[in-house]
Amino acid sequence: MTVRNSLLPLALGLMAASPLAGAQTGGYALPPAPLQAIVDAPRAPVLNLSPKRNLAVLVAQPALPGIAEVAQPELKLAGLRVNPRTYAASRFSFGTGLTLLDIGTQKESSIAGLPKNLRVTDLAWSPDQRYLAFTHTAYGDEAGNGAGKNAGKGAGVELWLVDVAARSAKKLASQPLSVVFSRGFQWQPDGKGLLVQLRPAGQGPAPQAAGIPAGPATQDSQPGAGTRLIRTYPDLLKNEDDAKLFEHYITSQLALVDLSGKTRLIGKPGQYSRAALAPGGKYLLTSSIARPYSYIVPVSSFGEHVEVRELDGKLLHTVATLPLREGLPPGNDAVPPGQRNINWRVDAPATLVWAEAQDGGDPARAAEVRDIVYTQAAPFTAQPTVLAKLGSRYAGIAWGRGDVALLNERWYKTRAVKQWKIAPDQPDAAPELIYAGSAEDRYNAPGSPVMRADAAGLPRLLISADNAILLDGPGASPEGDRPFIDRLNLSTKKKERLFQSAAPYYENVVAVLDEDGSKLLSTRESPTERPNYYVRNLAQQGDAQLTALTHFPHPLPQLKDVQKEQIRYKRKDGVDLTATLLLPPKYDAKRDGPLPMLMWAYPQEFKSAEAASQTTGSPYKFNAVSYWGPAAFLAMGYAVLDNPSFPIVGQGEQEPNDTYLPQLVADAEAAVDEVVRRGVAERHRIAIGGHSYGAFMTGNLLAHTRLFKAGIARSGAYNRTLTPFGFQSEDRPFWKAQDVYQAMSPFNNADKIKDALLMIHGADDNNPGTFPIQSERMFQAVKGLGGTARLVMLPNESHAYRARESIMHMLYETNSWLDKYVKSAKP
Repeated sequence: MTVRNSLLPLALGLMAASPLAGAQTGGYALPPAPLQAIVDAPRAPVLNLSPKRNLAVLVAQPALPGIAEVAQPELKLAGLRVNPRTYAASRFSFGTGLTLLDIGTQKESSIAGLPKNLRVTDLAWSPDQRYLAFTHTAYGDEAGNGAGKNAGKGAGVELWLVDVAARSAKKLASQPLSVVFSRGFQWQPDGKGLLVQLRPAGQGPAPQAAGIPAGPATQDSQPGAGTRLIRTYPDLLKNEDDAKLFEHYITSQLALVDLSGKTRLIGKPGQYSRAALAPGGKYLLTSSIARPYSYIVPVSSFGEHVEVRELDGKLLHTVATLPLREGLPPGNDAVPPGQRNINWRVDAPATLVWAEAQDGGDPARAAEVRDIVYTQAAPFTAQPTVLAKLGSRYAGIAWGRGDVALLNERWYKTRAVKQWKIAPDQPDAAPELIYAGSAEDRYNAPGSPVMRADAAGLPRLLISADNAILLDGPGASPEGDRPFIDRLNLSTKKKERLFQSAAPYYENVVAVLDEDGSKLLSTRESPTERPNYYVRNLAQQGDAQLTALTHFPHPLPQLKDVQKEQIRYKRKDGVDLTATLLLPPKYDAKRDGPLPMLMWAYPQEFKSAEAASQTTGSPYKFNAVSYWGPAAFLAMGYAVLDNPSFPIVGQGEQEPNDTYLPQLVADAEAAVDEVVRRGVAERHRIAIGGHSYGAFMTGNLLAHTRLFKAGIARSGAYNRTLTPFGFQSEDRPFWKAQDVYQAMSPFNNADKIKDALLMIHGADDNNPGTFPIQSERMFQAVKGLGGTARLVMLPNESHAYRARESIMHMLYETNSWLDKYVKSAKP
């Protein structure tokens, strides 16, 4: 018998109307008031620590942008999305205020002279900490949202400078920046100026399409290249008009700007995708995009000229001429042939480092050595030096000094990872193995090395006098995550734990403030206390260790007493599962009876049942109630099961997706059985939902079970034949695993969907694999087969949604759907 719950709130605000049949083009709707309050809850500032770690800048976070800002003009070119008014990425987050915080005194200072309608899109401290550079996106209109009568006039990304001692800001460069590819600026190592990418003076207006085609767009394929996986990408070039427009917006002028604003141009404008100063400050490493372009892959696969230049723009050395890459060999361990990951060695004045595959980039080709890592020092005339030979793929280096660096390698197929201690100045010295394990094994993860900005502002290993480093890790355990700081002596391999988060708090280390790891900057939280910044002095005892830096209040006091429990339960094959159970304030299962429930999940692939069984999350984290996740519906009287484990395991040579459906169903059955056993839910009043791959999961669960009365599927994909060269972690093409692709596609089983499916999708989704047509075709299938479905396309939204109107409408639709099909459902 259903027990009526007195905690279910009366509907407030604008209530859901009954969905009408057919297409609808009405305006945005508002959800009930409790959900509106969650959307408009104040957001905490973001903290950015200075190089000397005694100052920080707090970046104020604004409310959600309106649809007028999100609907700015947008060009879709070669995988890029560009605002033609600002010559910048069209989708970005920004801050609306800057405040300096003294770590020692906890005092905040305002900054004078900041621009009106401030939009801080990027910032960076000078290496000597005397200045703070930031970019401000100006729309050139009074309203500050790009919708005013003067929209576009004076629009652009401006470079500004804060004098830290004077607590004042000024506009530094008169010419706006070009930030299509990057943030557009980098401090010189001596802190006396910045390298910038400017919009070229006198460039002229963007080219206009003729309107009348000059001819067809053609593409060719030639035999002999072997199988190449070409993923489905959005926003590609379609013709030569697109190509000319693309070239216009990626062209930039490199320049050096000193602290007075004086600008010195570097060479001529070019199609620079990257420009990086050498640590010694004497050279530039540049990458520029080269023709031919492609209509099937984005700019990240276009050909490039990688070159070293002097500061006057003169070409000194051609590092690599990389060809257009239309696809890679099958496998998640596939890489392009030739040089890749070309960068400066951080701890040397001017030394290049890169990797080259020895198997042609093809993981199916047998090779004892998969990758070789090379270095080459200025003046780049000597032959490259072999730094390391690896049995798997190069995964980066944490640089320290000439005798200490940590090199990482990985092999996705087996999830194997290794870390080696190498001596970059002694390449013939044998490497020492520091760690070998599985990327899936969270319990035994050693943590990441703590880095520290050097005199040039570049990240280096923090190494003590006795050759020890510090490791910062999440501390996964059967009791949940407990972040830690360890001290590892690289000579003796002895490890010492300096700090670990302890109940009833979750404390995560943000930075190490001193040389020996005894003073930490951390965020500390509990289920009822939102994260705040603290200084922890390990030399002190007890509560004296902690000094509060910030005092951010609870954003939603009305939901402060939300109940949370990290629960463990088993799948029928013995795999241990974890979930976070959330219940409304003051709810009591024995007194109030079971509630309608929303489950929200995202499947994950594993290569071992042991790894899949590990506990995730922490019971001591803040009970954050966000508009984006399912917890918002606690405010409407629903119980929530957030992030229940949905592992898909493929042991040994078996691929996880070979048994995707039976494992997915077993995951769902275990979760439903557990919440029913606890008395907080009943089988006929549970909904399942998810975003992206979670939406794909939702479609499959509705097609293959009757466990759920409704599904909420956001920005999903439902027909895997539309992603024929792989998806998620599946690296086999459709033609090698047709049965898997067909079985996993809920579109193929739309006739079996008997419960109500709500699909929400951004009309401009830019995520490979979740094109809007996926939701459109799925809706057509369910509708044509007589099922219950609703499709909501959010204008101007991408894979995640940004506009306040969109978020409000998303919650309105979800709440209406749950109310209609779940809240009062009968057995």
